[in-house]
Formats: sequence, C-alpha cells, structure tokens
Amino acid sequence: MIDHSVFENKKVAFHTFGCKLNFSETSTVARTMVEAGFAKVDISEHADVYIFNTCSVTELADKKCKQVIRKAIKQNPQAFIVVTGCFAQLKPEDVSNIEGVDLVLGSNEKFDILQYMDDFKKTDSKAEIHAGQIGKNKEFKPSYSIGDRTRCFLKVQDGCDYFCSYCTIPFARGRSRSDTIVNTVDQAKKAADTGAKEIILTGVNIGDFGKANGENFFQLIQELEKVEGIERYRISSIEPNLLTDEIIQFVAQSKKFMPHFHIPLQSGSDKVLKLMKRKYGTALFASKIMRIKELIPHAFIGVDVIVGVRGETEEDFETTHKLLEGLDISQLHVFTYSERPNTQALKIEEIVPVPVRKQRSKILHQLSEMKTRAFYKSFAGTDAEVLFEGSENDGMINGFTSNYIKVEVPFDAQLSNQVVKVKLKHLAFDTLNMVGELNK
Repeated sequence: MIDHSVFENKKVAFHTFGCKLNFSETSTVARTMVEAGFAKVDISEHADVYIFNTCSVTELADKKCKQVIRKAIKQNPQAFIVVTGCFAQLKPEDVSNIEGVDLVLGSNEKFDILQYMDDFKKTDSKAEIHAGQIGKNKEFKPSYSIGDRTRCFLKVQDGCDYFCSYCTIPFARGRSRSDTIVNTVDQAKKAADTGAKEIILTGVNIGDFGKANGENFFQLIQELEKVEGIERYRISSIEPNLLTDEIIQFVAQSKKFMPHFHIPLQSGSDKVLKLMKRKYGTALFASKIMRIKELIPHAFIGVDVIVGVRGETEEDFETTHKLLEGLDISQLHVFTYSERPNTQALKIEEIVPVPVRKQRSKILHQLSEMKTRAFYKSFAGTDAEVLFEGSENDGMINGFTSNYIKVEVPFDAQLSNQVVKVKLKHLAFDTLNMVGELNK
C-alpha cells in the first residue's frame, strides 16, 4: 500500500522528448501523480521531482536527453530525478550513470511510477533501475493527453512487429499491442469530457490496431466518429501498406476525420527499402498518394524519409529526391540516419560519411520548405475553419485548418479552443505560417 501522504504539497515537473505517443503517456503519468497529491509545475520552476520521458530514435536524441537532464540536475541538485521512456528502456545503465539521476524506469514501468518512489529522497548511491524485458510484456497501457494543448493525443496502439533493419523501437516498446475498440472509444469519451475538440490518434504502428482481438483500425475509426463532443480527429503516422482504400474513402466522406495524412516512405529507392526491410515498394507508396489526392485534392500529406542509411548510394538518393519532387505531397519529415546498437543495418558494410548524410538532409529540408510553401499559397484567398490553440506567440495566436495549414491572427484569449472561420491571406514574412483574418 502506497502512503500518499509523503506526496502532499510536493511539486513535480515533466519534460517530454520525441513523439506524440510520449506526450500522451507523460500526460497520463502526470494525472497519476496529481491524484496522489503532487502539484504539477512547469519544467522551468523549482520542483521536488523532475521526470524526463525520453526518446532514442537517433544518437542525437540520446545526446539531447542527457544534456537536458544534466542541466536540470545542475539547476536543482536536491531534486529527485526520474528518467523513463525509450532511452531509459534501451540503455538503463547509461542513464543510471548520469550523476544525480535517482530512478530509471522502463517503458511500461513508468505507469506504476509511484510504487518505485518510496519517499523519493536523494541518495549518494547509483540510481535504481526498473526496466523489465519489454518484449515479454504484452499488456497495453492506455493513455491520452489533456491540459497541455487544445489537441489531445490518444494512444491507440503500442509496439511494433516489423523490426526494420535501422530501428530500435521494437526493443524499446515491445511487440505490437492495443486495447479493444470498446475500451479505446471509452478513452476518447474521457478526453471529450475534458473539453478537447481534436484528437490525434497515436501509436508506434497504428494501422496494426486490433489484430490480437480480431479487430482492425478501420473498424476503430468508424466507432470513434460517433463519439459526441469531439469535432476533429487526425490519423498520425500510418504505414502505406496498412493505409487501405477503405480508410482513405472513409476520411474523404467523414465530417470528423480531417483531410490530413502522415505516411512514412523512408526511402524512394526500392533497393534501399529492401535493405531497410520495409514492407512495401515505391509503386505502392505512390499509388496511395495519388489515391488520396484523387478523392481529397485539398488533403495535407506529410512524409517521413531517412537519408544516409548504410547502403544508400548517391544514385539511390537522387532517385529518392526525384520521386519526392514529383509526388503531390505537402511536407517532409527528414531524419538523418545514425547507427543504433543491435540493429540489423550494422551488418551493411557500405557506410555513408556523416558530412554526406547532412548534405542530403539539407537538400530534402529545402525541398520540404518549397513543397509546404506551395501548398499553403494554393489556399491564399480562401476561407477555412481554424481550431485555435491557447498560447500567445509574439502577439499572435496560432491554430490549424482542417487540412493542417498553420494560421496566425492577432492574439485574443477568447479564440482558444474554438473553431473559427478565417480568411487565409498570405504567408507570414518571418514564419512558415499563413496570416489569417477573422471573418466578420
């Protein structure tokens, strides 16, 4: 039995690295701690406990995690430091060796954080490690984010069975698993009760939803459509081989699922895709883009791509660039490859020099900005419904259209969490946003 009295009048702060899935899980852990008696404060404030939910998708992500954790320890040496998430799961010893860290929790252990904290007093000894073998844990831990943003991140799936050659996620999060449709819909209803207007469906491989229960992702989104109070849904990253025609058709006619897709390509070279052990080719990927644009011409399409993987020649990169240049997409999320321990890609002998990786990344970032600018400009002069977020940014308030155009108008607190009709004017001078004008 946990004695919650030790948590009363104590302050806790959180810092989340990485993906939307991490944000949803951090929010759930935060609710657990607030219910136990903690007061949640901003990471910049003095707190009794600091919790870092980490990412380990690249070597750079690992370095950023260490830097931020060490900075917090330096600013507040007496605070109790907890590190969890993918970095903690994959490299618990490395994390525990950071001087000042008190507790290291694995990907699943974070949800039972209170039972590991005792009186959370700092010690001079090495940090305690509680990171189980994630591959053996088939339990799905539901989560959703509230309070931090207008949009709610709803976790519908976790883990991955694909084991792509460059990726450590299956080692950090385990096998693919999800809850039932009934329970997932119940989580969405809870999010609606908090006042959330928009839900983003998150996971590691959300298209894999439900296979252990004889259910599927298409069935899930049909049921989510019926939840009262939620005005918008967005589907986060979904594998092209799992993005079925029925899903695309459903989004095309849906009043709640937004015309917004995020689809990982990773490489435009079929040779490299095979080295990556991806489950599709470029022809299938291109057909998905064309089908979306056929049914939903105004859809926003974001694409993940990795440059500089082992085995990627200059010709392979040029093939990727040419494919992306020719596709009707809106934005690229470009990742520069870094070697990850225990991955199959390390067996590939042809190594791309780091400077070449960075140059290829720069080229695709430039292509992405060109694509996004062109997409935004094509809607100048049109009217759109914008869901505004709450924070003020240099005298402006930002929000998103249904097809994910970021819009800014002069700040007005009353716009927060409201869907408002706006005329899209032009691109902002100093940001990649559309300047909007409220319809009168």
